[in-house]
Amino acid sequence: MLSNYQGFERNKWSAPDTMRKLWLLFAGCASISVFLMYLGTKLISPFRGQNAYESKDVPSEITLAESEKPQVLELKISSLEEQCVGTASCREVLGQEPVNMERLELLRNVCEDASLKNVTYSGISRFVLDRIFVSDKYKILFCQTPKVGNTQWKKVLIVLNGAFSSIKKIPESLVHDHEKNHLPRLSSYRKPEVKKRLNSYFKFLIVRDPFDRLISAFKDKFLQNPRFEPWYKHEIAPAIIQRYRKNHTEVRGLQFEDFVRYLGDPNHRWLDVQFGDHIIHWATYVELCAPCEIKYDVIGHHETLRNDAPYILKKAGVDHLISYPPIPPGITEYNRTKVKQYFLGLSKRDIRRLYTRFQGDFKLFGYSKPSFLLV
Repeated sequence: MLSNYQGFERNKWSAPDTMRKLWLLFAGCASISVFLMYLGTKLISPFRGQNAYESKDVPSEITLAESEKPQVLELKISSLEEQCVGTASCREVLGQEPVNMERLELLRNVCEDASLKNVTYSGISRFVLDRIFVSDKYKILFCQTPKVGNTQWKKVLIVLNGAFSSIKKIPESLVHDHEKNHLPRLSSYRKPEVKKRLNSYFKFLIVRDPFDRLISAFKDKFLQNPRFEPWYKHEIAPAIIQRYRKNHTEVRGLQFEDFVRYLGDPNHRWLDVQFGDHIIHWATYVELCAPCEIKYDVIGHHETLRNDAPYILKKAGVDHLISYPPIPPGITEYNRTKVKQYFLGLSKRDIRRLYTRFQGDFKLFGYSKPSFLLV
């Protein structure tokens, strides 16, 4: 009887004791699982696709303190002169250095003009970071400005990033497919990584006479549309016509006059929001690249691209690896007659309002005010 009773007592207390041990074991396993999950995210996150836009650490706007702002990289003239002995093409590249320095000096002076802050200042926003493409391998940042040879520069970076061995092998359909072209945007990096690249990488952008660029954008998106982007004709054009054409008819399709009225409207932003990122084709250089906040090393001009392209590749240190694609004759020349014809018949009020919006682009990059259109 006593042995039976002792066995009963052991069974009486063993069950709760066992349950307590099981709960402790379960809690321990749960803690280990949580730790392993945390460790896993830390190990995986550096390999997250660079085109993923979900990074929570990228702010809506980045501010660089004065101590963080990089100085514009300086090209060592003496070393280049040694390299260029007996090489005509290299001497031409060397000749672009003073041109670029003049452009950068003008940019700095206009940026410092307090009276122009309303047309020259743009913070380093998420929109700007989305415009900047990255080559980590060669430490290059390129801010895209559509309608100034942007497609060709994308091809150059795609090759440098190792996705293709040459520009000729890149399918045209892939260049602007940002999920497949292996061109990470600066917006895909976390804040410290963004600042590090802005401070230390070679940075450049290309500009073009602002009004000439708008004509190119209008022709490309609303008249020719070679890449077949139907939303320009079926969504954006009707919205502009409805708001800016006096009789609101769509019989003739979007006219350049309608386009100019829209762009010159001081309240254009309410329509820009509806168009989303499609507005990059006619957004100002200030809005696209924040040139007064980001210290670019080279400003190329579409009109002098034949000389600027080799200079950019030389200064980036990749001229021995790749060349800019051949430039068709006349394609980069500024055609005053064409510009005048497009603006013929438009009201001076509409042209002045358009110039007011793009005034920062004209002044920052040394383009003459189109007085022949405004008189």
